[in-house]
Formats: sequence, C-alpha cells, structure tokens
Amino acid sequence: MQNLFSYPLVVDDLTPSVKKYHLSAQKEELPYITEILKVPAVKSLQADINVKPNKKEHQIKVWGTADAEIEQTSVISLENFVKPYHTEFEILFDTELTLKDLQEMEKEAEIDDEIPDIVTNGEINLADIAMEQIALVLDDFPRKEGEIFKFQTEFDEETAQAQNPFAVLAKLKK
Repeated sequence: MQNLFSYPLVVDDLTPSVKKYHLSAQKEELPYITEILKVPAVKSLQADINVKPNKKEHQIKVWGTADAEIEQTSVISLENFVKPYHTEFEILFDTELTLKDLQEMEKEAEIDDEIPDIVTNGEINLADIAMEQIALVLDDFPRKEGEIFKFQTEFDEETAQAQNPFAVLAKLKK
C-alpha cells in the first residue's frame, strides 16, 4: 500500500533553531495508518513535534507528543471499542551514524545507554515517528474499561480432582 501519511524533513535543510510541526492525519490517510498499526480502525492521529539540529555534534533532537483514537477488539468480550492514546517522546538522531556503527554500538551498549537513531536517505519522516510512538503504547491485550476476566471451570471440584492425572498416579501407588 502506498504511504499516504508522510511528512519527511530533509536534514540538510534544517536550521539551527527549534522548529515546531503539527501533524494531523486526514480521513483518506487513516486506512493506511490502520494497516500499519494492525488494528481494526484508527479514528484519528495527530502529533506536535519539535525538531532541533545540533550540527556540531551531528545530532538532531526530536521531541513532542502524539495522540490517537484507536478502535480495538477486547480480548475478553471480543467487542470493538475506541480508546484514546497519548504519549510523550524524545528521540535523538545521529546524522553521521551508519548501520555498521549502530550495530557496534548496540553490542557494547548497556541497558540504560541512549543509542541514537539513524538518518535514512538524508531524511527524517515525522509521520513515521508519530505512528511508531503510538504503536509503542498500544495495549497488547486490549479490553474495554471495567472489563475483568473471570475464569469459570466447567467441572466442579470433585470432577476436576478425579480427572487430575496425578490423582490417578496416587491411586496406583496405594
């Protein structure tokens, strides 16, 4: 599917000052985002993103917030529902980092180390960043507000005990 939701920034065109961007997915872009996020539907997605390059250190700091309304299927009732998501983020890009350099850094990195992202083809796509940040906060096991899973066995305690394989072994020992 063609990338309908895209906002690429050319790294070489960035000025040293902080630049602010507001992204809001249009109605015709939502099916593309839905396919990327692998959810039943995306009702809305918007982000406020700040970008500040540091040419001396060959880095670009990207930070902001992303908000979305996502339709998901409850793992308990199997009914669809819409849930709002909000996330704040901060990402550091290194304009001179190569894939080989990144692999070396990851081998030597500690858990708490901040590893910068790579700039691909001289661009940073703000729409991709917004979608990625929402994907990171999506519930793995979504459920409606207030839904609680209650396990109900179809056997009573006596039947369950009789079918327990260890109970059968215990009888053989006697």
